[in-house]
Amino acid sequence: MRSRNIAPLLAVSAVATLVPALAPATASAAENPMKQYLQQKPAWHRCDTSTPARLQCADIKVPLDYSRPGGKQIRVAISRIRSSTPAERRGVLLINPGGPGGPGLDMPLLLEADLPKSVKKQYDLIGFDPRGVGQSSPVSCGLNSKEESWERPYKAATFEKDVAWARTVAEKCRAKAGDKLRHITTRNTARDMDVIRSVLGEKKISYLGYSYGTYLGAVYTQMFPRRADRFVLDSAVDPKRIWRGMIQVWAEGAEPAFTRWTEWTARRHAQYKLGKTPEAVRKTFWDLVARADRKPIELDGTAMTGDDIRGGRAMFFSVSAAAEAIAELKKAAAGKPSGPTGKPRTPERPAPPSFGRAVPADNGTASFWSVACGDTRAWPRDPEQYRRDAIQDKAKYPLYGDFSSNIMPCAFWKNGSEPATTVDNKVKALILQNEWDPQTPLTTGLGLHSALKGSRMVTVAGGEGHGIYGSKSCADKTATAYLTTGKLPAKDVTCRAAGAAAQGARKLPLPTPPGIPGMR
Repeated sequence: MRSRNIAPLLAVSAVATLVPALAPATASAAENPMKQYLQQKPAWHRCDTSTPARLQCADIKVPLDYSRPGGKQIRVAISRIRSSTPAERRGVLLINPGGPGGPGLDMPLLLEADLPKSVKKQYDLIGFDPRGVGQSSPVSCGLNSKEESWERPYKAATFEKDVAWARTVAEKCRAKAGDKLRHITTRNTARDMDVIRSVLGEKKISYLGYSYGTYLGAVYTQMFPRRADRFVLDSAVDPKRIWRGMIQVWAEGAEPAFTRWTEWTARRHAQYKLGKTPEAVRKTFWDLVARADRKPIELDGTAMTGDDIRGGRAMFFSVSAAAEAIAELKKAAAGKPSGPTGKPRTPERPAPPSFGRAVPADNGTASFWSVACGDTRAWPRDPEQYRRDAIQDKAKYPLYGDFSSNIMPCAFWKNGSEPATTVDNKVKALILQNEWDPQTPLTTGLGLHSALKGSRMVTVAGGEGHGIYGSKSCADKTATAYLTTGKLPAKDVTCRAAGAAAQGARKLPLPTPPGIPGMR
């Protein structure tokens, strides 16, 4: 999920220390207003008739506003698959799939087959829908499908329409969800995680977070350092670039990936016929973009404009998939029937079970903007700043720069309840990072590693795709050893992806930012 050049501010309010201060079990409700939350007894039940009985669910209550625990409450839905060997059980492993806005209630079931037996023996696998998401008091802005789409390349002729769209989304969210939006933030989700810890009767939690989940995990370690046990942070977000910067980094990361692709494809001209040199491959691509700008190219029943082609920038992080896709596009432009690409499309994450409660159609988008806009106060407020940045970044990053720097609803969003979190601690954690990750490029993994000074990092050289642990990667062994023994590597590790692993053959069921087809 990017120019997050924000001056991170540590929110040192009474809220920040509220949950850690609630130790005495004997305190009365008046003395300890959080007692009602920390001492809840979950009513576990089968999650859904479509899921196995071993996946159990429960609802717990948390305060909407942690500075007012006696005020409005919201629901947080949690799930579990218990340790396979109770005698060897160590504790709980909370799992977050990313987003922001990704539901996690089904993650224990989705990952169960991919996690090693040694991990499943030691941990109850705990899933949860973050506040505002899925079954956890979901937010909605009442957006239609056009309003949900935010992949908008900058054009002078359409910029005013884009500004109107961004303002409309912010206003509809404000009208529909009101003051609730201010509290749908990463800091409050971290507080919810600590309530989950207490409700489960644990002194500490271990954690497996993917993508945005790495930032959520890092914020938890900052707020509750003594409650963090073994934290695996997979495909990492740079906390210093929250959140505009983590959108702009998609453009920054796409350029070297595109260059690598041209070099790889040129060596395979006999197979793909896209050019014998990197320069020739590059020219083939941009000629197709220019042609599609003049007249859309019909491909698989879809009219592809030049912007549509550029919007698929994520494909270039997988060199073979991109070569096959562009070869088919070239055939379509020449009026030749397109054949099979030789590689199936990456499957979407399967729809989660209903869990008995309907979720608003725009919940993923609404919760995404709630966090992305509410976590930080660093979003520019002047639309002209976005115009200038989009023009500048299109010149610097021609593939995607104008997409990632164009106007966003956050320009018109009201501030969240707190400033952004400065992540800067020595809590031990293990960071896993593919070299060629399309959503969280290598540079963002290095950024999180720098912020978490007690961490170690495993880099998968040549690794493609988003999400590592459970994908049969060369990093899995190190992560499993850490989760089962608590021992981090003595120093950072680089292992090399080989064969199918280097081409991202095994895909994890992680959510992608709403409305961005290029991120599929």
